[in-house]
Amino acid sequence: MKVVAYSVKPFEREQLAKANQKKHYITLIFNSLSLETAVFAAGKQAVIVSSADDVSNDVINKLALLGVKYITTRSAVTTNIDKYSANLHGIKLGDASDEIDIASQTIKNLDMWEQVSL
Repeated sequence: MKVVAYSVKPFEREQLAKANQKKHYITLIFNSLSLETAVFAAGKQAVIVSSADDVSNDVINKLALLGVKYITTRSAVTTNIDKYSANLHGIKLGDASDEIDIASQTIKNLDMWEQVSL
């Protein structure tokens, strides 16, 4: 699955790479998700966000236009996500409720969605 991860901190790079084990094509960027940076999701099926990213109605509309089908967070916090808008666009949501190994839970969400889409 082609994925872009927003707001990636330096310490998260290694954690996500280890958890991913080269299964998914993940582009890691330091920029936070916003209306302006949503363009980095072009050609991607999924985005990985943090609890600080803007996942409002306007951003979700743009992600949907770019073809994004899945959004997963690297936290259990989802208050920054407009769930109603995501549902209207048929975008599936996931979170990392396993606070011990957030990177692994994030990749498990991608794995699950990839299996469903096959």
